[in-house]
Amino acid sequence: MLDFIYYPVSFILWCWHKVFGFVFGESTAIAWILGIIFLTFTVRGIMFKPFVNQVRSMKKMQDFAPEMKKIQKKYANDRQRQAAEMQKLQKEHGVNPLGSCLPMLLQIPVFIGLNHVLRAFTMPPPGGGPKTENYFFSQHDVESYVNAKLFGVNLGEAVYNGVGVVSGGATNVGFHWSVLPVALPLMIVASIATHLTARHSVARQNAASATPQTAIMNKLTMYIFPLGVLVFGALFPLGLLFYWLANNGWTLMQQRLVYTKIDKEEAARKAEAAEKRATLGPKPGQKPTAPKVGQKPVQQKKNQPAQAGSAKKVTKAGSAHGFAQTTPAEATAKADGATAAAPADTPNGQNGSKDNGTGVPGLLKDSTRKSGRKRR
Repeated sequence: MLDFIYYPVSFILWCWHKVFGFVFGESTAIAWILGIIFLTFTVRGIMFKPFVNQVRSMKKMQDFAPEMKKIQKKYANDRQRQAAEMQKLQKEHGVNPLGSCLPMLLQIPVFIGLNHVLRAFTMPPPGGGPKTENYFFSQHDVESYVNAKLFGVNLGEAVYNGVGVVSGGATNVGFHWSVLPVALPLMIVASIATHLTARHSVARQNAASATPQTAIMNKLTMYIFPLGVLVFGALFPLGLLFYWLANNGWTLMQQRLVYTKIDKEEAARKAEAAEKRATLGPKPGQKPTAPKVGQKPVQQKKNQPAQAGSAKKVTKAGSAHGFAQTTPAEATAKADGATAAAPADTPNGQNGSKDNGTGVPGLLKDSTRKSGRKRR
């Protein structure tokens, strides 16, 4: 019924067994164990891209977890509206909730297929007689698998056979205590590896996005699942325990590589954003120049070059008499000109700056002002 799973799994295992059988011998246990391990690596390599998408999707969901909490609180009494708003939020952030479950869903068929293929090596055919084939494996391959034993135990045997879903319909139902010394160390190591992978994944979660449901799932993955591997590992054949070990070892390595890469990308984005802010802001140690309180902006006047020989008169603002006054430079120039124009023997009291008796050019004597007032 599940031949569409069994044939691909058996083909990949057949290819790797031929590779390592050429090196170590086809009937050796190491050739079959390495074939199972590299079957695991092949499947996980195919699912590497979905795993990266899963990690990125989980990271995005952790980033907008506060928004999800607000929606849950706002529409606590309206489940339909809450689900619609959650889907809208996930669509805005480009997150697919099913993407985080895809790698796990793809591993389930491989696990079921490998379990059945390994069990089928020792199951007799329906019509009786010797087993001549097992999907892609020929009768020679079946005999080499049966003869390949690890410490005297066949790779297809388990501590207990009898559960149809796990045993795949094996006929030798019951406990096989001779398998326990080999299977128990593998069960313990597989349980520890399962705990470490779950612990490493939980450590990456954002504490701010934690919910009661998340806490329950974390406890299940960190403690209940490893305990289940330790207990129910007695139902798995030895070859499937090696698959479990290889799968968890790959997961640990993959998590470390992918998480490190994502952390570097996030650090690079933060550094780029900080650099942009630094270029827009003042340099380190530079004090910002701010205008003083009440200070008016200074407007610079255009410099107009003065023409040679031109005289500019300045009217003194607020003068009681409103007389036009000249600058000191202009007064000196006028005095020099008057001195040069007048004769040397001109007496005082005539035209000139000295004749008025004031000593200041352009001003009249007090007597002249007084007489002028009397005439008016």
